[in-house]
Amino acid sequence: MLSLSDWITTLSLVFGGCCSNAITLEHITSRYPNAGVLITFFQFLIVSLYGLPKQFTFNDPPESKHAANGPNGTVSAPTTPRRRWIPRLKNRQVPLLPYFIQVALFFVLSTLNNAAFAYHIPMTVHIVFRSGGMIINMILGWMFTKKRYTVRQVASVLVVTVGIIITTLSASKPKSRVAKVDTTDASLYAMGISILGLALVLSGFLGLIQDWVFARYVAPAQAEAASDPAEQSSWQEHMFYLHSLALPMFYFSKDNISTELTRMSSSPPVFLSLPQSGPLAPYEAGLIVPSIFVYLLLNTCTQLVCVIGVNRLTGRVSSLTVTLILTVRKAISLLLSVAFYGGQGNTEMWAGAGLVFIGTIGYSTGNKSKDQKEKKD
Repeated sequence: MLSLSDWITTLSLVFGGCCSNAITLEHITSRYPNAGVLITFFQFLIVSLYGLPKQFTFNDPPESKHAANGPNGTVSAPTTPRRRWIPRLKNRQVPLLPYFIQVALFFVLSTLNNAAFAYHIPMTVHIVFRSGGMIINMILGWMFTKKRYTVRQVASVLVVTVGIIITTLSASKPKSRVAKVDTTDASLYAMGISILGLALVLSGFLGLIQDWVFARYVAPAQAEAASDPAEQSSWQEHMFYLHSLALPMFYFSKDNISTELTRMSSSPPVFLSLPQSGPLAPYEAGLIVPSIFVYLLLNTCTQLVCVIGVNRLTGRVSSLTVTLILTVRKAISLLLSVAFYGGQGNTEMWAGAGLVFIGTIGYSTGNKSKDQKEKKD
């Protein structure tokens, strides 16, 4: 159960980090639509660097609780862990192989989501389309885990599907009477929607694997570590390995990353003043950097805050609460996107977005009703 201070901290991380991240992401991709891989790389890098110190320890591995000594098998008490000069990685709760599978899926879908901006996908459509993950989750859950769903859940998914279709089609229309969508633009837009659809399917498979990993490894480890306050949280381990193990994969995109960095370096410069103190106080000191780099730095830092907030949330509250909070967060991001950049909203888009968010809440409450009914039975 979260205390009031924990709620305030976690919600501040989720809403502050994720919403501001969406704003900076739209600013960058609207000017550099091919920078998706570069943005993903820096996001993965900063999360890995943040989690790295928490994965090392200067203590030797703990010995077994009971050690047999002597020929008569006498049992000695466990010894205090010895300190060492060279740090070692902490013992993992999850083996590397399940992490490699999750990393491959997570890396591909993250890259696809950011790469979709190069195909004229507005941020509003991006947000709404990614909110339709429950459609894929329901189909995969029914196919592979034999899950059953309530009538309300099925109806909610149909509502979400209609909302996504309306939003997707609304963004493909001309923005004015003068503008016309030629065949090339329509093909690019269709390709971008296909990329988001593929990412949505991969996200569904990733969710199935994560559920299996949690039941197979994390839940038993949490039960054993409940009495050990020094044991690291499972979300910290998961967050670190999911991002750090993916870093070598960016080697194959080094040319794209280098090209986009070169392009960004030619953006209009901005002067960043430094704190003045001492004998240099009368003089103005600072740095001149390409302006887009400031937004790239803000995007990277806010992504770290967002990831920490979401992982803290998923590790401490029910999946229903997580779904509802993230749905509200996406709705706020959508409103901020239109408020800051404008020109993307129309009646059809808002109607589709409304159906998606209503359907998401209906799906979540339908799951709660099913659980309550099962308890009564």
